[in-house]
Amino acid sequence: MVYAIVRAGGRQEKVSVGDFVTLNRVAGGAGSTIQLPALLLVDGDKITTAAADLAKVTVTAEILNDLRGPKIVIQKFKNKTGYKKRQGHRQELTKVKITGIK
Repeated sequence: MVYAIVRAGGRQEKVSVGDFVTLNRVAGGAGSTIQLPALLLVDGDKITTAAADLAKVTVTAEILNDLRGPKIVIQKFKNKTGYKKRQGHRQELTKVKITGIK
């Protein structure tokens, strides 16, 4: 089984060919392809971690669509002062499909 650990959107994700991964928003429209930098490659029993060898590895993904994450409610309150604040946030996300690890 071939899989790779890639850096994507400030996080590390374990991916293999055919996986669907949700990342922080990536520039590009639906149908375009992106390349993700590999940090580790596992090909059966062979594990590659050397930077020189990983520079030759390309992990390609196809952008499927852009979406938004669940709403996170932020509430601040201070007792006896009348201060309260309510704020919301929805993270911008992109869903991609891993198409190749070479």
